[in-house]
Amino acid sequence: MSRISPASPPYAPSIQAQLDRIMPPGMEPLILFRVLARDERLFSRAFAGGLLDRGQLTLREREIVILRVCGNHRSEYEWGVHVSMFAERVELTPEQVAATLNSDANAACWSAREALLVRLCDELQRGTAVSDALWNELSREWSEPARLELLLLTSYYRMISVLTNTLQLPLEPFAARFPV
Repeated sequence: MSRISPASPPYAPSIQAQLDRIMPPGMEPLILFRVLARDERLFSRAFAGGLLDRGQLTLREREIVILRVCGNHRSEYEWGVHVSMFAERVELTPEQVAATLNSDANAACWSAREALLVRLCDELQRGTAVSDALWNELSREWSEPARLELLLLTSYYRMISVLTNTLQLPLEPFAARFPV
């Protein structure tokens, strides 16, 4: 059971509008969304920083970052939701999905560019700054706006991992699970 109970419908009109926009038709809102829906201001602020819109990164790059950050922070809740909803769509192989949890950036399943994303997530998991060496490598591959988006994305999903882990959210029934 979650440490904070999810809100129940009816939701405030602004919350319902957001839920209608992001949830697939007929799918109940995620537990995380329903917990955030307990406060309209917090809900809107959390969604404003989500970065799930079309940005500087490819959808595949975004999902590699999200899965690695959630894997590094052991957020099975968020990792599982993203694996179930996006991994196939962005053509992540089962080996790549597993590698978001337990391999280093040099795993053979990653391209050189994707390995940089994994290295970025790993460096930011160990601290709150990126080394000059990695920053220079990232600069050769991504524009300044894309690098800013990478920093915001890693930070946002670290925050989401803190929320899901601390609130002890029950796993979504449809979501993937960490391998045993």
